[in-house]
Amino acid sequence: MTDPIADMITRIRNAVHARHPRVDVPTSRFKAEIARILAEEGYIGGFKLVEAAEDRPAVIRITLKYGPRGENVITGLERVSRPGRRAYVGRNDVPKVLAGLGTSILTTSRGVMTGREAARVGVGGEVLCNIW
Repeated sequence: MTDPIADMITRIRNAVHARHPRVDVPTSRFKAEIARILAEEGYIGGFKLVEAAEDRPAVIRITLKYGPRGENVITGLERVSRPGRRAYVGRNDVPKVLAGLGTSILTTSRGVMTGREAARVGVGGEVLCNIW
């Protein structure tokens, strides 16, 4: 696999469209930070790290979130920066997703954070994905 972040995003997108209650993603600290941001922003119900056992590898178990009438909380999730085409923004060019209704996730020199937080702190970085 050449892009594990795109794999994580695709697994979440597919699970939401299939109305699954949860999805398992191979673990890494970087993916755990993305899951933390998704939980803080209210796009997922939560996540936990499931340790490895003899018959299975360690995974991040993401609990998906749906509205009171079963509507999707995540309506769109796209990868912006890819291994073949990296997308970097300066501190003054941090993108707004759907005029501020969505969230962009950036990796900066100060760690993984949302676009709003990066603009507030005054740092730019690589735009990983947009979610709305």
